[in-house]
Amino acid sequence: MSARSYSFVNQKGGVGKTTTAISLAAYLAQAGQRVLLVDIDPQANATACLGVDHRGLKLDIYDGLIKRAGAADLILRSTRLGLSLLPASAALAGAQIELVDLPEREHLLQQLIEPLDGRFDYILIDCPPSLGILTLNALLSGRDGVIIPVQCEYLALEGLTQLMQTLQRVRAGLYPALKIRGMVMTMYDARTNLSQDVVAEVRSHFPEQVFDTVIPRSVRLAEAPSHGLPISVYAPRSTAGVAYAALAREVLSGDGVAWIPGSLEDEVAND
Repeated sequence: MSARSYSFVNQKGGVGKTTTAISLAAYLAQAGQRVLLVDIDPQANATACLGVDHRGLKLDIYDGLIKRAGAADLILRSTRLGLSLLPASAALAGAQIELVDLPEREHLLQQLIEPLDGRFDYILIDCPPSLGILTLNALLSGRDGVIIPVQCEYLALEGLTQLMQTLQRVRAGLYPALKIRGMVMTMYDARTNLSQDVVAEVRSHFPEQVFDTVIPRSVRLAEAPSHGLPISVYAPRSTAGVAYAALAREVLSGDGVAWIPGSLEDEVAND
């Protein structure tokens, strides 16, 4: 069976994109899925947040994109988390220039991960916060759609409008099958009217495309990367931990996949 592949994209940084990719990957793995997290961001935040020192990597996704190594030689496996990582390093920053001159440059990631089809149930791709050759590669590799984290802030809808225009250009010029899997509202603060208003406004403009699950602001979620752990391990009973578990359930349910009973946290504890 082919893996479901999703790319996580937002042209704006600091919206919880990498956190959402990592957290969803970890909870899907906890729910019994074979998961590969692909880091194609030169900042290598997804790699670092899983406790991998990207500065010490001998090989990373850059080597795969320039065909110096195959994907199987690049994958790191976390037995503790039960998931796999295709890591990134700062070398990707230069790749953004180098790849432009290569043939089929928008399909290099697709070509790299194609041999992995059948080894994983889910392939989640964390994109850079910009639209460049690396993000284009991710968009064309996420054949089951894009997942868009949206911060609950005043300018969220304006940023979404720009992103939709960008996706439409990609759809028209490169990939007609590009679709949106869903939008995830992040950094929600229930104490403010602003957060509530932003969620309501985004849902009114995109009624069929916003996940039911809303991710709250969380001290535990902010702390987790410094420990090299996803929230599913660092603080699974925190409000954010429970929210991301609920998001994993929602994704699985929408994909028609059952999770293992009792594998995801059901209790909310004080954060």
